[in-house]
Amino acid sequence: MGEIYILRVLSGVRFSKLNKVLDTVKEQSGQSKIKTFFDIINCAIRYGAGYNDYDLYQFYNIDAKKRRTYVTRVISKKIIMKCNDQTACDDLHYKSRFNRRYSKYLGREWFDMERGTFEEFENFCADKEYLFCKPDDLDSGKGIEKLKVADFENLEVLYNYCKEKNFGVVEEVAKQHPKMASLHPESVNCIRIQTIVVDGKPHLVFAACKAGNGGHFVDNLGFDGINIPVDKDTGKLIKTGRTEHRQLYTEHPRTGVVFEDFEIPMFKEAVELCFKAALDTPDVKYVGWDCYIGEDGPGIIEANDYSDYYFWQLPELTPDRIGLLPCFEELFKQKITPYRKIK
Repeated sequence: MGEIYILRVLSGVRFSKLNKVLDTVKEQSGQSKIKTFFDIINCAIRYGAGYNDYDLYQFYNIDAKKRRTYVTRVISKKIIMKCNDQTACDDLHYKSRFNRRYSKYLGREWFDMERGTFEEFENFCADKEYLFCKPDDLDSGKGIEKLKVADFENLEVLYNYCKEKNFGVVEEVAKQHPKMASLHPESVNCIRIQTIVVDGKPHLVFAACKAGNGGHFVDNLGFDGINIPVDKDTGKLIKTGRTEHRQLYTEHPRTGVVFEDFEIPMFKEAVELCFKAALDTPDVKYVGWDCYIGEDGPGIIEANDYSDYYFWQLPELTPDRIGLLPCFEELFKQKITPYRKIK
């Protein structure tokens, strides 16, 4: 499988993007484009790294020993295929199916647009000022709307609007812990808790805080969000956060909150909640849970079976330049390469 996937990766190269990477590396390191091109091919063959991996991890600045510690595109795919039954992932992909299955972990009220009646919708909206309305099958915050109930002539008009927009679920706005709200009050600032279940035991691979930015009501990177790594032993933010456009911050540009040593309230409880949900997902063992910290405890917003693998390995956030692969090798008790089957 590894060899076939590597060939697919190489055959799917977009040369305009590859050329942009070659230019970036030359600008950053002075390394010639020809040398970089052949080094990228070498890294693809030896480590299963795509050219985006090469650029993001700045492989041009580290030796072979450290390169080998990184979870690359091919190795990430191997881990996911080992852990996650692809036929069982729809319960995570579709918002309505996710909310039905994991309702006891959500920590907030929600309405099922597919199965609920208008009368039930009326009752649901009776005490709510705002609603989060989510498309059933989109991710990364796309298509989500935050609606003010009073902006609609009546609840029937609001209900019909939600039907016309094909929203899968309508949720109450999660009541966020004041400390988490201090990062960026306009959004619910989640914690990405990446879990893996090996031999029936859940493990925390990494955690990252997703702080909203720019007044957006979602915290996703595609909406100017900032990801900040979390020390998984203490629940404290590590010094530097990063945006999708590689901007680095040590404090939030909108609120001025300093990241270093900001301690996430009820972090251990959030991890324990995600562990319970992970054990309740026997066919999907490697999951990134987006968890919020409410006033009275944590709740789960959504889950990702194909979670981003690169964030915790970015050189700006890992001064020792050691990737995540040793963590997986310890868990699986074997060396993992692009060509070796994970037992």
